[in-house]
Amino acid sequence: QVQLVESGGGLVQAGGSLRLTCAASGMIFVINDMGWYRQAPGKQREMVALIHSGGSTNYANSVKGRFTISRDNAKNAVYLQMNSLKPEDTAVYYCARVRGSKVDWGQGTQVTVSS
Repeated sequence: QVQLVESGGGLVQAGGSLRLTCAASGMIFVINDMGWYRQAPGKQREMVALIHSGGSTNYANSVKGRFTISRDNAKNAVYLQMNSLKPEDTAVYYCARVRGSKVDWGQGTQVTVSS
């Protein structure tokens, strides 16, 4: 079955950077759209960034210019480079495989940005 395993979260000061990694297995990675979502306490889960099978990307307005999503099809991995982090970026970040309205989720990794 599909497995998505995130890593790279942690505690960072405002203005700092983190790189999240998602290792995918159990699917033909290259043909799938992949994404990063996040959920802060008391808030709904929201899309952060998407990367389509062809390589095109979409970002939430709140992270444009600061976050970069990328993928390595040879390694079945998707990455989220997060720069200029803000306290409001604090959340659990989830890797996702997106197939229309169907989404497969990883277990999440905590990102905490201190002010």
